[in-house]
Amino acid sequence: MSKNMGYCRFQNTLTDLQDCFEVLQNEGLENLSDDEHRAALHLIDVCAGIGEEFADIEDEDGNDEE
Repeated sequence: MSKNMGYCRFQNTLTDLQDCFEVLQNEGLENLSDDEHRAALHLIDVCAGIGEEFADIEDEDGNDEE
């Protein structure tokens, strides 16, 4: 489990996730070590699950988040 403080957990994770996304876009999965490749696939699966679970969520202004 992450050691992020509860008050900034999502902010810190968002920054790290954006970094991971950029690496995947620029370098692809094939350039990762075996351990990082497995972790990246798991991360992608977790992100897809979050997207499915919270697809209908609205922001504070009542707009669909996209």
